[in-house]
Amino acid sequence: MPSDKIPGMYRPRLLTPGPVELHPRALEALARPQLHHRSDAARQVFLQAKTGLEAAFKTQGQVLLLTGSGTAAMDALVQNLFAPGARVLVPVHGNFSERWAKIAQQAGLEVVRLELEWGRVVRPEHLESAQGPFDGLLLTHSESSTGALNDVRTLAQAFKARFPEGLVVVDAITSLFVSEFELEGWGLDAAACGSQKGIMCPPGLGYAALSPRAIEHLKPRGFYLNLASELKVQSTGESAWTPAINLVAATAAVLAELLPRLPEHIALKQQQNEILYATGQELGLKPVPEVKSPATTCFYLPEGVSYAQVKEAFAARGATIIGGQGQLKGRVFRLSLMGYSDLYDAYAVAHMMREALRFD
Repeated sequence: MPSDKIPGMYRPRLLTPGPVELHPRALEALARPQLHHRSDAARQVFLQAKTGLEAAFKTQGQVLLLTGSGTAAMDALVQNLFAPGARVLVPVHGNFSERWAKIAQQAGLEVVRLELEWGRVVRPEHLESAQGPFDGLLLTHSESSTGALNDVRTLAQAFKARFPEGLVVVDAITSLFVSEFELEGWGLDAAACGSQKGIMCPPGLGYAALSPRAIEHLKPRGFYLNLASELKVQSTGESAWTPAINLVAATAAVLAELLPRLPEHIALKQQQNEILYATGQELGLKPVPEVKSPATTCFYLPEGVSYAQVKEAFAARGATIIGGQGQLKGRVFRLSLMGYSDLYDAYAVAHMMREALRFD
């Protein structure tokens, strides 16, 4: 019997850009007895997670932990940094930059869309073509629907050269812990992330990073996602509402191990992604992104092959992959080693690609 037909021959592999393979420290934390979220032990864990996240975002401001997904953090930042009627520029070049536009529109902002081909990255000259004035710029650092990585530092500089009072807010959901990132050092004012991505924890927490400048510009509104309410209490190790304290404990546990070797970890993610793209090139696959993000490997489907075929070929080998979203649905497939994995996992997945993508 061929090895790919033997039951139990392969271990399950989660090769999606979120959720991801969990870090062992997260699993250990989740196996501990339940904490009460208003206890001293919980406050200590909460502050450990908060301090670690502030180091990861490289901010002198504050990172607020929100019970929700990364999208909750995006929504909270828009709602609390811009008043209804504020005019914001949103480059749209994938499913998640499209999400910024939808969130801003729902919040009552005047949204000026800068439409780009999906897979392209935003460049300063694109921003220069937009007619201001603008109160803010909403950017996606790693557009995981296409695998593209934007140079948000250069884009923030270009925007603020024209609109120095504007706020630059970034979706760092699939870039933090995977690519280099700095908040104030890159001229960014606020950023969002989520627990089910590069930090290798389960879904359920959104992280909202606020620079000191963003804190000064808060225009709090809403109830559950009111960031002014969270700022009042999170510095004491509590949250305004019941937090997902088990996930906070997992976040703290992973950060304790990850932060001391973060540069090496980021280098590993880059190398893993390069291995997968090189394998795709060997197989004649066409990459989607103009500039590649280490978070996601994204290829156009081989000619005459459906996504269902590709998905089933990987599933037969124990792996879960993901397809396209929005206008790329049915046209691409995506792989990710953003989760807990090492260099040899990348070589194993590369070999799996060579086996799974044979359709002759």
